[in-house]
Amino acid sequence: MASFGKKIAALRKDLKLSQTDLAKQLNTSVSVISRYERDEMTPSIDVAKKLATILNTTVGYLLDETDQENVLKDPDMLKRLNDIEKMAPVEKDHVLFALDALIQKIKLKNIAAL
Repeated sequence: MASFGKKIAALRKDLKLSQTDLAKQLNTSVSVISRYERDEMTPSIDVAKKLATILNTTVGYLLDETDQENVLKDPDMLKRLNDIEKMAPVEKDHVLFALDALIQKIKLKNIAAL
C-alpha cells in the first residue's frame, strides 16, 4: 500500500494541484507539503482532516484504514449510515446484525467460488 505521503501526492496530482496550490489552501509552505509527500513529516490531526477535505478523500484512506479513498463520500451510503445512526439502539443492533450476516454470506460465497 502507498504511504501517507505518496497518497497525498497522487491525490494532489489527480486534482491537478501543484504543491504551491495545496500549500496555499492549507496555509502552509511548499516545503512542508514536500516533506509530507516524502514522508519526512507527519501532519497534525487537524491538518490531516484539512488535507482529506481538500483532496476529496477521507482521513481513513490517508491513514490506511481503508483502501477506498471515497467510501464515505458516496451520498447513498452516507444516507444509509445516517439513517441507521438515528435508530433506537435495539433497532440499530438488529439492522447491523442482519447486515453483518449478509456481508458474511457474500464473503463465504466468494471464497467458495474461488
